Amino acid sequence: MILSPIELSIKRKIEAVGTPLKDWDINIYRGLLTGYNDAFIITTQKRDEILSNCQSEDERRKTAELIRPILRGRDIKRYSYDWANLWLIWVPWHFPLHNDTSIQGASERAELAFKGQYPALYNHLLSFKKELSARNKVETGIRYEWYALQRWGANYWEDFKRPKILFQEIVQESQFMIDTDGTFFCNDTGRIIVGEGLYHLLGIMNSTLFFYAIKSFYGGGILGDHGIRMKHTFFEKFPCIPIQEKISQMAEHLSQEPEPRTQKELDDLVFRLYGLTKDEVDYIYTVVNQ
Repeated sequence: MILSPIELSIKRKIEAVGTPLKDWDINIYRGLLTGYNDAFIITTQKRDEILSNCQSEDERRKTAELIRPILRGRDIKRYSYDWANLWLIWVPWHFPLHNDTSIQGASERAELAFKGQYPALYNHLLSFKKELSARNKVETGIRYEWYALQRWGANYWEDFKRPKILFQEIVQESQFMIDTDGTFFCNDTGRIIVGEGLYHLLGIMNSTLFFYAIKSFYGGGILGDHGIRMKHTFFEKFPCIPIQEKISQMAEHLSQEPEPRTQKELDDLVFRLYGLTKDEVDYIYTVVNQ
């Protein structure tokens, strides 16, 4: 990387005061991969139809627990989201015997249990059996049952129920939002961050400095006229300053009421904390707005 004097100065200042995100107490995970979205990602109307076909209140309650709101990458915005009223049918491998560690490979016993305990949901997926069975031939029906998600977050699915930051990779500006209630799952075009200091991280990651640094120094690259790839294996190299209560407060406020004025105040604060001069800040805005 060949940097101009002003770029080199900015990079040195960023790295002088921060700790790389890979060394923070956080984990970053990809969203869930269905293998066939038409079967697993459904509208509110289809959700209501499935629930109305349940044969008992107990089945209805258990089925409703498996149908969770989902965000796609395109739904995730800066501090907010545009939910498209879509739901994910969350069916892990070997469900409902997914906690039985003795099961290896596709299980007929698991399928019979699923059919018996969740008939309305089973019948919905059964209507897509041909398409679901045609997924990854090396795995479907071999490693997991035809009715299960292709990738269901086996080691981290419970983190979707925790407070988390959500983001998508292909962006034209920083687009990180927070889900404090553990409401949403996301599909494989989204990612989640769980751990400590989430509001502080949200403010930093939505700052102009962060976007500039990923675009210029830490591998984000250029996509199209203005976009970059906000891949976590790139941005985990970004040196993040220690948790600042003021940044956390501003990010929390912006999550409730996004305002250009407050975002500008947050940007100014981040620039000051990294020790940047006015000329360096002006240069950053020029690069970001190109």
